[in-house]
Amino acid sequence: MGPAGAGKDSVLRYARERLGGRYPVAFAHRYITRPRGTDIEDYIALSPSEFALRQRRGLFAFDWSAYGFRYGIGVEIRAWRAAGLIVVVDGSRAHFARHAARLRGVLPVLVTVDEAELRRRLIRRGREGRAAIERRLRRARSFAPAHAALVTIDNSGPLEAAGDRFCRLLRACAAAK
Repeated sequence: MGPAGAGKDSVLRYARERLGGRYPVAFAHRYITRPRGTDIEDYIALSPSEFALRQRRGLFAFDWSAYGFRYGIGVEIRAWRAAGLIVVVDGSRAHFARHAARLRGVLPVLVTVDEAELRRRLIRRGREGRAAIERRLRRARSFAPAHAALVTIDNSGPLEAAGDRFCRLLRACAAAK
């Protein structure tokens, strides 16, 4: 988890490519009520009505709203965990904070980036205007989840540094299973 523009998707993609199925790790995709864009985010676009249908039928392990969109993680992650896999989820900081006390077997990872780089990334991706970017920057400054096991990965520098740190963390989790 981490603020939009911190590079979560890049870190996840990096780790997925480097681990290459050699470890018991599965990367969950998100379901989002946002049309597919040109960015690298790994998600399945759903219409609001299809999202609502899936939600009513219990097809999300958890879901949340942010920035005018609905986000969900499918119940398939329960089967993956039952099969002994480590499941990596790109989740919401706010959702995690609300539910952390009842989550079991979760290692929260916060991907961060310095504010100047975050501003550059948000401008470069071109999804929002200046006012919306400033709101995201304020939220990034004001909201960090608290958890005894929280691991923070700084992605302000080269992707390889953050990606390798995340890979080491996942390999350590796999070795502990």
